[in-house]
Amino acid sequence: MTAGTAASRGGRPTAAAAARLADDIVEVATAAFLRDGYAATSIESVAKQARVGKRTIYARFADKEALFASVLERLMASWLADPLPEPTPGRIETTLLGFADRMLAIALQPQALALHRLLLAESGRFRQIPALVRAAGTSAGLARIAAVLREAVAAGDLPEIDVTFAAEQFMHLVLTGPQRRALGVGPPLDRTERADWARRSVALFLHGCRGLGAPL
Repeated sequence: MTAGTAASRGGRPTAAAAARLADDIVEVATAAFLRDGYAATSIESVAKQARVGKRTIYARFADKEALFASVLERLMASWLADPLPEPTPGRIETTLLGFADRMLAIALQPQALALHRLLLAESGRFRQIPALVRAAGTSAGLARIAAVLREAVAAGDLPEIDVTFAAEQFMHLVLTGPQRRALGVGPPLDRTERADWARRSVALFLHGCRGLGAPL
């Protein structure tokens, strides 16, 4: 069903139909942004593909940026429906390995790679895009990793470190190489290689944290 069909028989959409209409518009917009990029996607093109008028979209989304923000929120909600694993008390290696496995499973999905490609191509021209991505969910993931590292420091499993900085470095260490390979910069990792990458990334990260001669 296209977005334009979500209305009651009397012509005025019910609350449920209105919610479905907004969801349908976001679904169409998601495909358009990930396929064509941010610059090439317009409200007009989304309206045409969704078979609704531009006024219908503007009644729900203030502008293209607001529509893109809703697309990001929808993507993040679907990716985070299965959240990061619960920490294993006293086993920081096990906890971080669970995080790394889950992060890679999310980041290497086709839609996630398409979004990453969009960020690489268009963030320079549209400076608001990275902020929208952070607001949609990546900040929450970093905060979760930082919280686990903070608990490990308090328990004496790690030395005193800047956990916010370390969490960001952990995310880059785990994701950057596999994402680049999946986008064509080198051979992509198969399932066995991905698991080994996660294990070795966690080991390297913890070795670096524990080998520090001064606070990070």
